[in-house]
Amino acid sequence: ISLDLGDPSAGRLDGKMREKTLTMDTLNPQVKAVEYAVRGPIVLKAGEIERYLEEGGTKPFSEVIKANIGDAHAMGQQPITFLRQVVALCTFPELMDSPSFPEDAKWRARRILQGCGGHSLGSYSASPGVECIRKDIAAYIEQRDEGVPSDWENIYLTTGASDGIMTILRLLVSGKDSSRTGVMIPIPQYPLYSAAISEMDAVQVNYYLDEDNCWALDINELHRAYQAAKQHCQPRVICIINPGNPTGQVQSKKCIEEVLHFAYEENLFVMSDEVYQDNVYAPDCQFHSFKKVLYEMGPEYFSSVELVSFHSTSKGYTGECGFRGGYMEVINMDPEVKAQLVKLLSVRLCPPLAGQAAMDVIVNPPQPEEHTFKQFHQEKSSVLGALAEKAKLTEQILNAVPGIKCNPVQGAMYAFPRIFIPPKAVEEAKALGMQPDMLYCLRLLEETGICVVPGSGFGQKDRTYHFRMTILPSIEKLNVLLGKVRDFHISFLKEYSGLE
Repeated sequence: ISLDLGDPSAGRLDGKMREKTLTMDTLNPQVKAVEYAVRGPIVLKAGEIERYLEEGGTKPFSEVIKANIGDAHAMGQQPITFLRQVVALCTFPELMDSPSFPEDAKWRARRILQGCGGHSLGSYSASPGVECIRKDIAAYIEQRDEGVPSDWENIYLTTGASDGIMTILRLLVSGKDSSRTGVMIPIPQYPLYSAAISEMDAVQVNYYLDEDNCWALDINELHRAYQAAKQHCQPRVICIINPGNPTGQVQSKKCIEEVLHFAYEENLFVMSDEVYQDNVYAPDCQFHSFKKVLYEMGPEYFSSVELVSFHSTSKGYTGECGFRGGYMEVINMDPEVKAQLVKLLSVRLCPPLAGQAAMDVIVNPPQPEEHTFKQFHQEKSSVLGALAEKAKLTEQILNAVPGIKCNPVQGAMYAFPRIFIPPKAVEEAKALGMQPDMLYCLRLLEETGICVVPGSGFGQKDRTYHFRMTILPSIEKLNVLLGKVRDFHISFLKEYSGLE
């Protein structure tokens, strides 16, 4: 048969056009419902503008500054030397003979490779992860939580924290109609949660953080959200992000106790997203793990509340997003359900071995008596010190702009300022079929080259508007970015309010 590839009916013996099996009509409707603002339309537009500039096009700016995503290395942060040394040795063991690599890194790499099939990072591991790495994570958690016991068999390595969060939600979502699983999530939230809930056709139960109280979690709001949701679904799980994304708050110990007591009383499964646990900048704040607080509440709580905590290589001081490393610790899960969890994990075989090795270095870093400690400590302190400085700078500059209010960035990697948008601009956005803060962020991008994410992508109270920006650019670039935001905001107010 001779085929004319330019003919759409080519390849059909009857000459008729073959219809596609997968169309927007036949696509899984849950996939259509998924939204992920962090890589949404604003970011696609930013990519178009970047390509236009590369091809010699002209704009009122020379580069796009992407402050939309918490990708530290893309923003110029340098890798932690020791972590890269260990992963390099694991990937290419011939380097063990090189005097350029310290013995501290070599013995860690040898130990990791001994736990891998064929002593190679190219093998599959057991589905929950390499055993020695799981043991290192348990030892790290015990040390972090000042002696609270951690069983390595409760540790599961994951492909970034996102993979663990999705897996646990898959276990929890069941039922139909009014018995369908309700998932309580903070608003504003990280859009992974709303996307996962949409994909699994679960019920999203919003509880609102208190913006006027530095995004604190209000126990009365939890009760309100829970009681309202019970009318149409069965709330089974509460998700907490601490330190907060996009809101940058660090929850107090008292607040965590109240959440855990609420979960105990209402028989809720607790998911604690703790990927920013190393990112605390405010001097009067400190990170408290949900597990440690649960332990301190006594055996009645610690032996019964079902809790999963998540951590990652992507944040903290390492910022190793591309390795896709992470883990979860699972507490008080029914043994039969845990067997089902292992079955679910085995379907995806195992997380990337390089990511597991990177996670091991984070939980087993150089110790003070080791030769590599000095350089490691300097690099870690430098990253965290710069982030603390940038958190303060961002808050100060934004709060000096009329019509912008920014809560202190106590932790994590983001500011989530509230922006005043004049009624005229709100009306224009509605006429264009978009959210007012989407209009604002698109204008900001097109006029200044700055890419931030509209608050509507994270959720916010009605008639309030925000955007999320990372504090990851260098101090110099961050100063430029914040100056441009200030100038843009003032001209935006003038344009739509006639304000001088």
